[in-house]
Parts: sequence; C-alpha cells; structure tokens
Amino acid sequence: MPEKPVLVYDGDCGFCTSSVRWLRRWVHGAYGVAAWQDADLAQLGLDEERCRKAVQWVDPGGRRAQGAAAFAAALGTDRRWRAFARLLEVPPVSRLAEAVYEVVARNRHRLPGGTPACRMPASERPA
Repeated sequence: MPEKPVLVYDGDCGFCTSSVRWLRRWVHGAYGVAAWQDADLAQLGLDEERCRKAVQWVDPGGRRAQGAAAFAAALGTDRRWRAFARLLEVPPVSRLAEAVYEVVARNRHRLPGGTPACRMPASERPA
C-alpha cells in the first residue's frame, strides 16, 4: 500500500491530465497523483483493466474508490472541500456524480484537452 493516498489516472489522456492538474491546483490535501502507465499497479492492488476504465483512489488503509468516488476521496483530503466531498458520497448525489463521470469518461476525447488518444474502445468504457 502507498504511504499516502494516491489518485491514479490515465496519463495518455490530455483531458485526464488537465483534470488532475486542476485538482492539484485547487485541492491541497495530502495525496499523490500517478499516471497508471508509470505506477506500480501491483503495489497499489490495481490492474491495467481497472485503470483504463476509471480514475482510481488507493489509500494506505487499503480503501479503494474509482470514478466519481475517487475524485470525492481526493476532494475530502482538503478541509475546504470536505463538505462537498461528503455530499458526493451520499445517495442520490453519488449516483448522479457517477452518471456524470461515466458520460465524461465516454466523451473525454471531445472535451477541452482531449485528444484521439483519449477515446476509449467500447469494450473499456464504464457501464
């Protein structure tokens, strides 16, 4: 397990990289970020398939989250964002956040910063 929480994202996706840059700029909690392509996935208890489908969160206690829940976990590390992060974890808001995440994931190649490399094959898109 990592020494501090880590957010694992798709380093080949311009939109994902821009999103992580935004997160690091505005959310000053104690967490790290790593492109899955450069991370030791086995040490984090992750696999490539899972990382291709969604952003991942792993903390030292073994807590894992993916998609919108991973972003909520990162937000929750900063006291200024903690209330919003908790809101994102409560149904029905959590279901709405995950639905939005899935739409964004399927269309990230069309979003600002997105490139053709961001296009996910249909078999790898979130359900």
